[in-house]
Amino acid sequence: MTTPVETSGISDRVRGVALPVAILLGVFGAHRFYVGKTGTGLLMLGTIGGMGLWWLYDLILIVAGEFRDAEGRRVVRWSASDPGPESRRWFGPQSGATQEELEALRADVADLAERVDFMERLLTQARERGALPPR
Repeated sequence: MTTPVETSGISDRVRGVALPVAILLGVFGAHRFYVGKTGTGLLMLGTIGGMGLWWLYDLILIVAGEFRDAEGRRVVRWSASDPGPESRRWFGPQSGATQEELEALRADVADLAERVDFMERLLTQARERGALPPR
């Protein structure tokens, strides 16, 4: 049986664990062992993190959320309870309440735009009549 995490391309490994492990023991490849990459973990162990360069590269990938586990899935979740970035998409599926709030906000912005347009026309008419000083 597969979980939603497995089918979505997001690793079941947690970035909140991988990052501190990489910071503390990354030159020995501990973060690679954590995500199941034992072969490259052993290479990092033997080369002391590629003399620090490979370790630094992996550290940047982990922080950016682009580090991948042994099965090629991205390690992006900060905790085990974090659903991942798919649930935070702006244009993805939204709840009914969120959709209603968004529509109300759009109506308010349209109303404000109309009011600003109306005030600009009134000010222009007042300037043309000489009731206001020119700009």
